[in-house]
Amino acid sequence: MTIAPSEGEKTRCPWCGTNPLYVRYHDEEWGVPLRDDQKLFEFLILEGAQAGLSWLTILRRREGYCSAFAGFDPEAVARFQERDVARLLKDEGIIRNRRKIESAVNNARAFLEVAREFGSFSDYIWGFLEGRPLVGSWRTAQEVPAFTPLAETISRDMKKRGFSFFGPTICYAYMQAVGMVNDHLLSCFRRRELLS
Repeated sequence: MTIAPSEGEKTRCPWCGTNPLYVRYHDEEWGVPLRDDQKLFEFLILEGAQAGLSWLTILRRREGYCSAFAGFDPEAVARFQERDVARLLKDEGIIRNRRKIESAVNNARAFLEVAREFGSFSDYIWGFLEGRPLVGSWRTAQEVPAFTPLAETISRDMKKRGFSFFGPTICYAYMQAVGMVNDHLLSCFRRRELLS
């Protein structure tokens, strides 16, 4: 369902509602193609943390995650040990779930392995799309899939490479977040901007 804008207001995807943090994320980040490995790693941590929670919950803790996970530096996070996990389990700025925290450390190590093998994580992940974003043609939020066959393929490959907390649904959310997929609705002003 698309909400009609008032005079002079932009039409947005309805999922962002009116929360200023969510609106800013929608307007400035969601669906913008990212090729920077550190930003791609940031979203890998955040999407894994989001599993089973709302994205807004994670956005509200984003600064906490940045601080807790060494500014999203994969090299630093890959060096985390059990004492770091214990410290993070007491950090109120993040979701204190042992499996998610351990997964973030594990995924940092897998991320670096992939980056070494392919030259960069960006080259690896964008290689599934030959470097070009996919573009959805959705009229309503209900039409947007939770995952796709491509997300299943990527998720399966990443699991083989040692990644965890990255099933097809999280993978597809990641693809949307980092701009591998432009799933802004047909009526959304950002869809057109990202196509140009």
